[in-house]
Amino acid sequence: MSDIWLYAIGSVILVSLASLVGIFTLSLKDRALGRILIYMVSFSAGAMLGGAFLHLLPEVVAEVGFGIEISLYVLLGILSFFAIEKFIHWRHCHIPTSDKHPHPFAYMNLFGDGVHNFIDGLVIGASYIVSIPLGVATTLAVLFHEIPQEIGDFGVLVHGGFKKRRALFMNFLTALTAVIGAAAALILSAYIEGMTIFLVPFAAGNFLYIATSDLIPELKKEPGAKKSAGQLIFIILGIGVMYLILLVNG
Repeated sequence: MSDIWLYAIGSVILVSLASLVGIFTLSLKDRALGRILIYMVSFSAGAMLGGAFLHLLPEVVAEVGFGIEISLYVLLGILSFFAIEKFIHWRHCHIPTSDKHPHPFAYMNLFGDGVHNFIDGLVIGASYIVSIPLGVATTLAVLFHEIPQEIGDFGVLVHGGFKKRRALFMNFLTALTAVIGAAAALILSAYIEGMTIFLVPFAAGNFLYIATSDLIPELKKEPGAKKSAGQLIFIILGIGVMYLILLVNG
């Protein structure tokens, strides 16, 4: 059990450090960053889809079979992230801001990220309870998604009125809620029997929602045969990495 704690907490700390990736984008021009990000988003979408269909769902189905409750948990995972994005995670605002008084939407962005990262921590913790290989695969899927997301969140905070150093620091603080989520999953698993049977398909639902509702629609905004082909290649690469992890651990 101590190994599970070590792996889980180490993994969420690694994921939390992804929040500092914004510092590496400061020297890039917006156009260059945009070209890089679209392929990172493509790879993330593939990793999320691969994580859901190749790791999470097969793991829980092998344990308890594919009954109606698994479908309901997946749907709950999808709806939960819809609720977070719809009611908490505000993305657009056109009210002027200042360094001394960041706009409220920037704080709402931080709150939404905190909730999101807490759930990521729950998902990673629950995956390690099932098995260390599943935990590693889940961590990588989350990490691949977090990198482009954290770059975007950093931009939102700066746009909202935060100075760059403070934006990085606040982004990192909210990322640490993943540690709380992982710890909560590990502690609760000792008292709630079968918790992973709920959390694993719930996590799959989260991954499916993020990939199909957040990431892939962003790719559709970039027209052109060449760009589309590149996006498809990177989606396949993301799925391929998840499959490769499955083969290595199998």
